[in-house]
Amino acid sequence: MAEKNPEDKAKAAKAAAAAKKAGLERQQAAKSAGPAYEVNADGRDVEHPKPRLKSRYQESVVPALMDKHGLKNAHQVPRLTKIVVNIGVSEARDNVAMLDHAREELALISGQLPQIRRAAKSISNFKLREGMPIGVRVTLRGDRMWEFLDRLITVAIPRIRDFRGLEPRGFDGSGNFNLGLKEQLIFPEIQAEKVAKQRGMNISFVIDGGKDAISLDLLKELGMPFKQPAAPAGRN
Repeated sequence: MAEKNPEDKAKAAKAAAAAKKAGLERQQAAKSAGPAYEVNADGRDVEHPKPRLKSRYQESVVPALMDKHGLKNAHQVPRLTKIVVNIGVSEARDNVAMLDHAREELALISGQLPQIRRAAKSISNFKLREGMPIGVRVTLRGDRMWEFLDRLITVAIPRIRDFRGLEPRGFDGSGNFNLGLKEQLIFPEIQAEKVAKQRGMNISFVIDGGKDAISLDLLKELGMPFKQPAAPAGRN
């Protein structure tokens, strides 16, 4: 069998290099325009669909808030930077297994391994010593934050008993919103027969560059079901 001459080898190598470069360019374009990517613990890029609530924020919520509040730049619109979920486990003082149960449940709800929170100082009246584990916390950012918010709005909140709407007084004056939930069973990831104890949680929505009024509009546009203001009483 005849061997390829040097010119043919050079052409083949050049064609292979061009094909590789084109493939890398297509991959980079797909990352920026199409599905989102996240990095696993082993460093691999894993493709996943772009969260629909993130797309809604970019395509619908930003223009709506700009028009309503007279903003000239999209960067003036407040954005949700992170969601922090806290669960207090006071009974962990006597039974550490309860902390493990709470941590496992929060991991199922959020899709992320929670941190164990410890007491900052000793309080004798509560039989609390400094460094004692008293709760779990998880901080969600990026696509995982948007996916959690989507599940919260569309699945979990509608399962609250006798729901009358979220209380808008949960804003802190700087545009951040705090939501308290009474039980974890509203999340479908939790199986009621495996729950050792019903426990509440606090969910904090950290909103960058917002005030209470525009942050309220932001969460409403995203689908958060807030209570409607009471209509003024009519005159007799």
